[in-house]
Amino acid sequence: MTQEVQLNHDQVMAIIPHRDPMLLIDEVSELVPGERVVASFYVDPAREIFKGHFPGDPVLPGVYTVEASAQATDLVLMTKPDYAGKIPLFLGINNVKFRKKILPGDTLEIHAEILTQRPEKAIATCKCTVYTAGDLAAESEVTIAMR
Repeated sequence: MTQEVQLNHDQVMAIIPHRDPMLLIDEVSELVPGERVVASFYVDPAREIFKGHFPGDPVLPGVYTVEASAQATDLVLMTKPDYAGKIPLFLGINNVKFRKKILPGDTLEIHAEILTQRPEKAIATCKCTVYTAGDLAAESEVTIAMR
């Protein structure tokens, strides 16, 4: 049985190549390398994006939720020895559904779990779900290639 681990912010940055302002994972509360992850991201109200999306009624753009899900998928894959140090390439997203507005000040809880793998092509898809305050905010299937 694979050991479950936790990661702080610096440990996350040691695994995935993203950096502010596009790093959308703060820490990891549960990680089974190469299988699944539960990560979190605090939606800082001071983010520049809220000045234009939308003035007077700020909402986190859906593409940020998709990107946070992709970064959680990156963590699942890049913790496999075969993919350590590789560059994750976003190939696509399927079956995405946004269920709840994500607001400034929310904390995302992002779950990603391997759904399918094609090791011969270094491609995998994760089932991703995003929660705020225990409520389902979004779900998707994210496909990543490792190069």
